[in-house]
Parts: sequence; C-alpha cells; structure tokens
Amino acid sequence: MEHIAIMKKSWGLTQKILSGTKKIESRWYKSKHAPWNQVKPGELVYFKDSGEPVTVKAEIEKVLQFTDLSQKKITEILKQYGRAIGLEIKDIPKFFVLFKNKKYCLLVFLKNPQKIRPFEIDKKGFGNMAAWICVDDVSKIIKNRIN
Repeated sequence: MEHIAIMKKSWGLTQKILSGTKKIESRWYKSKHAPWNQVKPGELVYFKDSGEPVTVKAEIEKVLQFTDLSQKKITEILKQYGRAIGLEIKDIPKFFVLFKNKKYCLLVFLKNPQKIRPFEIDKKGFGNMAAWICVDDVSKIIKNRIN
C-alpha cells in the first residue's frame, strides 16, 4: 500500500518533514477515517500541501493508534510526542484545543524523508475533502509530473 497525505499549507509541515524537525505525522479523528488500520511499517507516504503538487516522500517506520481518547490522554500524547509531531512547546495548548474532542489519534513515524520530482494527483473517487489517500500504487493516480 502507498499513501498520500494532504497537509494544511499554512502550517508549513512538509518543510518540517524534509528538515527532520517533524518525524511523526499525526491524524486526529472523531471517527475512524483513512489511514486508520491501513498503514504499516515499510510503506511509503507521499506528502503534498493543499492546492500544491506532491513534493515529499518518506518511509513509515512505526505506527501507533490510540482509541477512546480523553482530554488527559490527549495531553499526554501531545507532551510525549509533540516535538516529534513538529509542534513548538508554546503551541501545544493551541493544538490541545483543536484536538480536545477527538476520539482517535494515529501517529505515523517517518524515516528517510526525501524531496521528489513534483507531481499532481487525480483525487477523483476519493472525495474533494480527502486528507489521506490509500492506494495500491501511487502511479495509478498521478495526473501529471512537473519539471
């Protein structure tokens, strides 16, 4: 399985992945969504900022899933993994507010991040709002490569 993670452009997370300051991609949900139970160590995840082409890839090293989150558990996750998620310590309270009502958390540990030749994808069939796409082969949804 291969994956495409769509990132909020204004947060600058793809650059943090490339620089190594973001070693974990976190996804927080009220109900289970992709890639819940769909990511495994050794698989590839490609990253793109919203409205931009795919520009980064990394290998999945490890995956942790948390269920039945409480505000206490969310605080513990943010304290333990916040820096590796790419959060500044001063920003953790702001992210707690964003995540405090979520019930599920997925942590995808990344290794070997690389800048790649940019390409656009065709999200048809995945929904315009899809923030994570799981496919057998990413090449099947490449719309065009950019020089």
